[in-house]
Amino acid sequence: MTRLRKPIPKNQSEITQEAIGVPFIKNEGRPISETVFSKNRGEDLSMKDDKVKVINVGLQDLDYAVMYYFNNVIKPTVIQDGNKMTVETTYASPERWKSIQADGFYRDGNGKIIVPIIVFKRDNIEKVRTLGNKLDGNFAALYQVVGSKYNPRNAYDKFNLLNNRIPSEQFYVTAVPDYITVTYSCIVYTNFMEQNNKIVEAIEYASDSYWGDPNRWKFKASIDSFATTVNVEDGADRAAKSTFNIKLNGYLIPDTVNKDLAAARNKFYTKSQVIFDLEVVDSAGQVTNFETLRFANKPQAQNSLAATSFVGGGINVSNVTNVSSDLNNSEVAYLNTNTLKTANTVTAPNTAVFNSATLLQPPVGSSLPPTTVSNFSFFVNGVNVASSLITLVEASGNITLTFNTAGMGYTLVSTDEVIAVGKFQ
Repeated sequence: MTRLRKPIPKNQSEITQEAIGVPFIKNEGRPISETVFSKNRGEDLSMKDDKVKVINVGLQDLDYAVMYYFNNVIKPTVIQDGNKMTVETTYASPERWKSIQADGFYRDGNGKIIVPIIVFKRDNIEKVRTLGNKLDGNFAALYQVVGSKYNPRNAYDKFNLLNNRIPSEQFYVTAVPDYITVTYSCIVYTNFMEQNNKIVEAIEYASDSYWGDPNRWKFKASIDSFATTVNVEDGADRAAKSTFNIKLNGYLIPDTVNKDLAAARNKFYTKSQVIFDLEVVDSAGQVTNFETLRFANKPQAQNSLAATSFVGGGINVSNVTNVSSDLNNSEVAYLNTNTLKTANTVTAPNTAVFNSATLLQPPVGSSLPPTTVSNFSFFVNGVNVASSLITLVEASGNITLTFNTAGMGYTLVSTDEVIAVGKFQ
């Protein structure tokens, strides 16, 4: 008898898609396969104990930068009745700002004028489109990537260097911010014009500098003009007032759902590598390692020559321990010879000459095939060139290379670096 399978309850995404009837089109919304319910949590990396946290910069951070700079850098003060007083800075709520505009003064709950004081509020936010571009906010394609030198998977030690191992690197990913210009309206209230002048001078001197907490975020602020008036009310109320605007060049990285869904990952690790280098002898007879050959159009990709002896005729001997027992010491020495030389002259479009260079041939009477172009590895500006595209001619104590530029896809110029690694005499 067939057993009935217990029904599995549907999640909210499946219920919603059934109600729609047709899945979302890619260009019009996120497909079912890319919903948060189908996310592979195995690819997520915890940032619980990281010193580097997910970067979020909001409007409140910009407001805090202005407040911090007034209170901790400018530090406005006045002399009142022979005493030095610190001028308080406060952010005005919409209701408080409206009351200030209507009354002309800043008053406490009992209606008393508060002086000296600096009041500011945020007026306008304008997007700067000449800087930065995510291409698409819901499918962000541009990120800023920052790497850390050492991490739990890459602890500092010298064994990696001795073993020629590249450990796994750690990288943090941050979305490209939205650059904005924020305008603030500010009012300075003091009892006397002399006090007002001192505060305006300090604020004007701080213009065109970066405002904010050095341990958090700093933004460039500029102030273009000040307007100073003296408000006198019937009775005894009197105050000197200066108004000015601050233009703050800021940026936003909001903590929103669509940013988290669009971001690839907040943190990732690279794969560790073990590199096998080719030990060669240069023209001066010095033993060196020919490391890390870069390939065209892929500067991030790396490769190294294996420690292998290349022998013509299709024979490939990897190292001494794999050589047949019938090879004598002279033949083994020939097979293990790999010398690096740099061309003395490079002539456009396809010629390179090695001066005072001759080919190393197998010992007399050896069964090994003679040395040919296939016994060498060639590199132009660090890019490997197949030996099948090169014709090698030895004459008058020099070796001349002729390149098949049609097969290479480019021609040589006199400033190119041509390197050959192989069996030189």
